[in-house]
Amino acid sequence: MSLPYPPPPRKHRRLGLYAPFVLLLIAIAGWSVFWFWARGEAASRMDTAVADLKRAGYAVTWKDRTLGGYPFRMDVALNDFSAREPSGWAIQAPRLEAEAFMHAPGYWIVAAPQGLTFVRPLGGPVAVKGELIRASLSHLDARPPSFSFEGVKLAFEPAPGAQPFALSSADRVEFHLRAGPDDEGGVFAEVKNGKARLSGLLARIAGDKPVSFSWNSTLSRMSAFTGATWPEAVRHWTAAGGQMTLRSAGITAGDALIGTNSGRLGVGADGRLTGALDVTLRQAPRALGVMGDSGVIPQPNATAAQAVVQARQGADQASRAAITFQAGQTTLGPVAIGPAPKVYEVR
Repeated sequence: MSLPYPPPPRKHRRLGLYAPFVLLLIAIAGWSVFWFWARGEAASRMDTAVADLKRAGYAVTWKDRTLGGYPFRMDVALNDFSAREPSGWAIQAPRLEAEAFMHAPGYWIVAAPQGLTFVRPLGGPVAVKGELIRASLSHLDARPPSFSFEGVKLAFEPAPGAQPFALSSADRVEFHLRAGPDDEGGVFAEVKNGKARLSGLLARIAGDKPVSFSWNSTLSRMSAFTGATWPEAVRHWTAAGGQMTLRSAGITAGDALIGTNSGRLGVGADGRLTGALDVTLRQAPRALGVMGDSGVIPQPNATAAQAVVQARQGADQASRAAITFQAGQTTLGPVAIGPAPKVYEVR
């Protein structure tokens, strides 16, 4: 009696072997289609934004544009970039590079690897070079959107024929804009270890010592800050009751200091600042004397302001006083020391 032959082993189906690779190829193909669609959307939205800005009086141009970053990023490179707003302020850069990850398309990082130039309406162009010049932009649906600028080891050089710029260099420059609760927005700025130009007023006050600046403020009624142009947006914001609350600020120029821990500011119908600041002044008599000698403040007014701060000066050579912006004028205590700063030009 012979034993029966065992049944032959079943052959393994190859579908289970190839299925993961097939699914991977399908996923790659699907992701590739999505990425190229997203690249087209990014280009289309840029073109639409530029057209909208042009209708509002802004001019944004570039020589050529490259979009890349496949598969996980969206990279945009613009050569010979220029952006100009209606009042004459402008930014120019030989090259701008922007990057966003596909999983966070609303967060962009922008860099100017070859430096940039900002153009002042009256002062002319100033070229800016540095070890690092970059910015970030996100939360575009918020008001204000989140924006940050960071510059490290910056050098400032006015173009031939342009007016001098207050600083020739700075170790660090930062500016931040953030949305807050209750329709508020935060504005923060800082300049560390700046070097004043030797021919400028700031240099006469600071000498060879560094200049630093800080600003921390909150703006109310940010939802009303809308308009096709900067003056229009400021007027809408002011009409809605918008104000700036200054939490802290300070300028240090050598041994001289102006600092404030409180203040509330607005904008008048003439486009100039309104409001008052409670300030601490150190070495103020010398600084006011320099301003009077250079003609920044009329000499009689500078002398009167010196008397005010000297009367309030303590042993640490610091004085407490109020700086008021009213009716287009800036006053230190009871003494007018010049026009109030302009926020926008009235046309």
